[in-house]
Amino acid sequence: MTRLPLALGTDDLSIAELCAARLDGDLHRVADAWVPIDEPDLPALRAQVIASGAPSDLVVERMSAAWVHGAVLAPPRRAQFCVPIDARVAIDASATFEFREVRIAGNEIELIGGVRCTNAVRTAYDLLRDASIDDAHAVKIVAHMLTQRADLAPSLHDRLDVARRIPHRALALRRLRSAVADAVDVVDGVDAAHGVQHAVQMGGVAHLEHEPADGEPIVRGRHVRREDVHVVL
Repeated sequence: MTRLPLALGTDDLSIAELCAARLDGDLHRVADAWVPIDEPDLPALRAQVIASGAPSDLVVERMSAAWVHGAVLAPPRRAQFCVPIDARVAIDASATFEFREVRIAGNEIELIGGVRCTNAVRTAYDLLRDASIDDAHAVKIVAHMLTQRADLAPSLHDRLDVARRIPHRALALRRLRSAVADAVDVVDGVDAAHGVQHAVQMGGVAHLEHEPADGEPIVRGRHVRREDVHVVL
C-alpha cells in the first residue's frame, strides 16, 4: 500500500473523507493542507504543507520558507514559490500561490521533507531585499533567524558585499544592521533603548556604524573590547 504524505489534500482523499477525519479528531487544517493531529510540527511537515497541491519543481521561498525554517509563527495566506530563471515551468493562471522566476544557485536550495526550499541564507537574503515587507517585520524575522545560526550574519554580509548592483541593496544592508543589533539584544538581554551594547558581534560580524550606499563595499570594523563598544542603532 502506498504511504500517504504527511500533508494531505484532495488529490489524496476526497473532501468528504478529509472533513470526516477532522470531525473524528484525526486531522486538522494547516494552511491548504490536512495534517494528522499527532504529527510533530517540524520543518519537514511545514515544507510539505506549503508544497501541497503545487508542482514539485517549484522552490519554497520568502515568507513561506521563513515559516519552514521556524522564523515565523504562521505561513503566508498565499504560498510563495520561485524557480531558476532558466527553468521551463508552466504554471496555470488560476494558481492560488505566488510564483516568480529568480537567479538562484543550486547550493541555495535544500531538500526539506522531500520539498525544495531556499536555505536559511537565501531566505534571509530575499526577505532583507523585499520592499513589499514592512521594515520592522522583516527585521524581526531575520533577527530571529540570526539567533538560531551563528554563521548566518557573516554569510549575509558576504552575500551582500559581492552583490553590488542588486535592487534594494541599501535597504537590505540597513535591515541587516538592525537585525544584527536586535539579535544581539536577544542573546545578551540588553535593552537597545539605552543605546549601549555590551556585545559588539553576532556570528563574528561587527556592527556597521553607517549604512553603505548601493555599490559601496562593506568594511569590517577592527577588533574592539566588548565593554567599550557603543552601537549605533
